[in-house]
Amino acid sequence: MTTNTIEDAVRRVVEYMHVNLGQNLTIDDMARTAMFSKFHFTRIFREVTGTSPGRFLSALRIQEAKRLLVHTALSVADISSQVGYSSVGTFSSRFKACVGLSPSAYRDFGGVQPGFPSPASRITSVAHNLSLRGRIHSAPGERPERVFVGLFPGRMRQGRPARWTTLESPGAFELRDVPVGTWHILAHSYSVGHQPHRLDSEPLLLGHSGPLVVHPGALLRPVDI
Repeated sequence: MTTNTIEDAVRRVVEYMHVNLGQNLTIDDMARTAMFSKFHFTRIFREVTGTSPGRFLSALRIQEAKRLLVHTALSVADISSQVGYSSVGTFSSRFKACVGLSPSAYRDFGGVQPGFPSPASRITSVAHNLSLRGRIHSAPGERPERVFVGLFPGRMRQGRPARWTTLESPGAFELRDVPVGTWHILAHSYSVGHQPHRLDSEPLLLGHSGPLVVHPGALLRPVDI
């Protein structure tokens, strides 16, 4: 089986998720769409995307909910149902856990986070003076105007980053006082007029490195993204 065949199968499933966000999708449904057994589908989906089908679907639902909150007048209950949640309470709890704000607060702020934590706040266990350095590269022909680099607990860009920085263009970066734990370094581009903490639109370019295990006294090697 070729890499292209596997990626095409995963792409079909992602498109199927987009079209059926409001439905009760199961792993069996996705596996049939991919034309693989359930076990094999789950494995290749994780290999291609870095996360499970369920978590990927949840992220798509939250992303669509953010768009609807900002760009429509639908009630939170209607949005909850439209993105596949049968309980408004479950939707609101999941949304706040992923985004850092309740659906109503996200709408009130117009889809803009009121602020990220400062580099040394909100983390109780910190490997003091331990910095992560690296470099962001762009492919030939790509010219991102700005780059956001953040430290997240998962491979998907959800919630608030534990550490973050912005760059004027691809190049060297440093994240200081990296917290103890297992982290993913996620980078995305944004235009001059786009605020890096606005999460209701898809970034043009993405990069990832990790997982990175951090413990006191760890030696953090430079990363290339």
